[in-house]
Amino acid sequence: MNPFFTVLSIIYVIGIFLLAGSPFISKIAIFNLFSLLHIPLYGILTVFIVFSFFPLPRWRSYSINHPNQKDQTNRFLFAGLIALGVAIADEIHQSFIPGRDGSFTDVLLGAIGIALVLLFIHRIFRWKISSKPNPPLI
Repeated sequence: MNPFFTVLSIIYVIGIFLLAGSPFISKIAIFNLFSLLHIPLYGILTVFIVFSFFPLPRWRSYSINHPNQKDQTNRFLFAGLIALGVAIADEIHQSFIPGRDGSFTDVLLGAIGIALVLLFIHRIFRWKISSKPNPPLI
């Protein structure tokens, strides 16, 4: 695991929970039509979590046909599940804050952001693999 992105993920999650009851959030809520800011909020969290599982120097070793490809796919899924768990926990937490309420729609929007980031990062991994020159056959 990459300790930098792991700590960054933890700080980001703490920020999500601490700022949920903040007056600042109430002020920017007028700009958050249909709660669409949940998409980038949980997308960014997913990026941090994925990078904590895939240290940057090891990106070059990612391979679609690698024997550990299933393990790497499981890491993507696990990162997405962690981010989704945080989205659900945040909405439950918000339901206990006066003036806020938990919403299934917000969880769904968070899940959309998570899925978009996972698909995008997976495509980048595949693109990096397909752009590598093929080794000579012996």
